[in-house]
Amino acid sequence: MASARAATRSILHRAGTALHRAGSALHRAGTALHRVRTAPAALVRHYRARHPHPVSELVRPPHPYGRALGRVAVVLIGAWLGLLAVGSVHVPVGPMDTRMTLRPSLTGGTKINVSPLGALELDSHTAPLRLDVTLDRLDPDRARALVDHPERIAGLQDEVTRDVQAGALDLALRSCVAVVLGAAALGLVVHRRPRRALAAGGTALALLVVCGATAYATWNPKSVLEPRFSGLLSSAPSVVGSARSIVTEFDAYQKELARLVTNVTKLYDATSTLPTYAPDPSTVRVLHVSDIHLNPASWHIIASLVEQYEIDVIVDSGDTMDHGTAAENRFLDPIEDLGAPYVWVRGNHDSMTTQRYLERLKNVHVLDNGRGVRVGGLRIVGIGDPQFTPDRSVVARGDPAERAAGDRLAAALREQRDKGAPVDIAVAHNPVAARRTDGLVPLVLAGHVHHPEMERLPGGTRLRIEGSTGGSGLRAVEDDEPDPVSASVLYLDRTTKRLQAWDEIRLGGLGLTTAEVSRHVPEENEPGATPSPPLTPGPSPASPERSPARSPRSSP
Repeated sequence: MASARAATRSILHRAGTALHRAGSALHRAGTALHRVRTAPAALVRHYRARHPHPVSELVRPPHPYGRALGRVAVVLIGAWLGLLAVGSVHVPVGPMDTRMTLRPSLTGGTKINVSPLGALELDSHTAPLRLDVTLDRLDPDRARALVDHPERIAGLQDEVTRDVQAGALDLALRSCVAVVLGAAALGLVVHRRPRRALAAGGTALALLVVCGATAYATWNPKSVLEPRFSGLLSSAPSVVGSARSIVTEFDAYQKELARLVTNVTKLYDATSTLPTYAPDPSTVRVLHVSDIHLNPASWHIIASLVEQYEIDVIVDSGDTMDHGTAAENRFLDPIEDLGAPYVWVRGNHDSMTTQRYLERLKNVHVLDNGRGVRVGGLRIVGIGDPQFTPDRSVVARGDPAERAAGDRLAAALREQRDKGAPVDIAVAHNPVAARRTDGLVPLVLAGHVHHPEMERLPGGTRLRIEGSTGGSGLRAVEDDEPDPVSASVLYLDRTTKRLQAWDEIRLGGLGLTTAEVSRHVPEENEPGATPSPPLTPGPSPASPERSPARSPRSSP
C-alpha cells in the first residue's frame, strides 16, 4: 500500500514538473511575442528621442492648397506657352499690312508699334491681356487702288473697322485653341493623367473667356483720344495736334490722308519709271546720296537708281537718321540689299550708336577720322561730322569745329599722297569741312544744306554738295512747298579717276509728281576747253560759301 502511494506521488511530482516547465515555456513565448509586438513602437520612441520631428511628418501627404496652386501654375504656364506658340495673326487693315498678337499683361490695354518711329499705348481695357498691333508696311497695290478710285476714301473708316474686327476674331479663335492645347499638353507632362490634362485645358479656356469678358466689359473707345507716345512719336502731338482735334476735325484729316496716300503712290510710280542710261564701260559710276533723314521711300529710290544706272559704289555723306537713337537703327537694314557697296560718313544727325550699328552691316564701309577704303576701283577717304546736334537742345560748336575736322581730313589726304597712293574721293558731311581739302583731292563730296550744288574750289578740287535724298524727311511738311528728292550719278574715268560728267536726279516731293534728270559736263571736259590745271596743295583761303538759289534747309 505504501509503495503504491509512493509511486503515485512520484508520478504527480513528475507531472507537476512537466507542467511547470510548460508554463515557463509559455511565459517565455509570451514575453518574446510581446517584445516582437512592441519593437516598432520602441524603435519609433528611440527615433523620436533623437529627432525632434515625428516620423509621420516624413510621409505627410501634400496640402490641398499646395495641390491647387500647382494645378493653377500648370494651367497658367501652359496657356502662356500656347499664346507664344500661336505667334501673330497677319491682318490687312485698309492699305496697311499689320500683325496682331495677344500677350499676358498685368495692366491690359493696346500697344500699337510703328517701327522705327516708336509706339503709342491706349488704355483700351482692363484685363490681364494686352493686344499688340504692329504696322508692317504700306501695300502699294491697295494704296494705288484708293488713288485710282477716290470715292473709296469715304468708306475707308468702315473698311478699317471691319478689318480690325475680323482680325481680332481670328486672333481670339486661334488664342482659344492655343491656350487649351498648351495647358492640356503641360498638364499631361506634369500629372501624367489624361483626365487632369483635360481639366487643365478646360480651366485655361475658362480663364481666357473670363479675361475676354472682362476686356469687353471694360472696353473704353475714348482711349484713342489720350494715347501715350514713346520713341520718336513722343513729339507727335506737337506736330500733328492732339488726338481730340483729329477726331473733331475728322473730315479735314480724312482729306489729308487721301492726299498723303496719293502722293506716296505717285512717288513710287515716278521712281519706278525713271529714264534709263546706257553707261559707258570706261567709267566708274558713283551714286551720291545725302540727308535721307529717316525717309523709308529713299531706299526704294536708291535701289531703283542702282539697278537702272548700274552703279558701282554708293556714297552717303551723312544725316541718314533724324535723332540718332537706337530705336531708329532698324531703319538702316535695307542698306545690305541695295545691290552696291555702301560708303558712309556720319552727319550731325547721326550718333555713334548709329555708326556702330552700320559697322556691323554687311556691304557697308564706315569712314571716320581720315580712314579710307578702296572700293569699286576708287580710293575714298572720309571723316564724320564732329558735332552731334539732332535738335536745338544741343549747342553747336559752329564752323570752327567743322574746319578742325576738315584739317584732320586734309592731313590724312597728304599722308596718303606722300605714300604714293593719292585719294580719288574725299567725303565730309558739312561743306565747311569739305572745303579744307582743296588742292589735295580731285573730288570731295558733302551734304548738309539740303540743296545740290557743284563748285570748283580755288585749288582745283571740285566740291559736290548733294541735296536731300529723303526730301528733308519730316521737315518736308514744314513749308508750303515740299523739298524735292535729289541724288547724283557721278561718272569717273576708270584710268585717271577724274570726273567726266554727272547726272542730277530730281524727284518732286510730296504733292508733286515730276521726275527730271539733267546731264552736266565739267567745263574743262567740254570740246575746245583748256585742260584743268594740276591741283594746288593746301586748304583754300577762308571765304564765304556761295549763296544758293534759295535758303538752305539744313537743320541744327
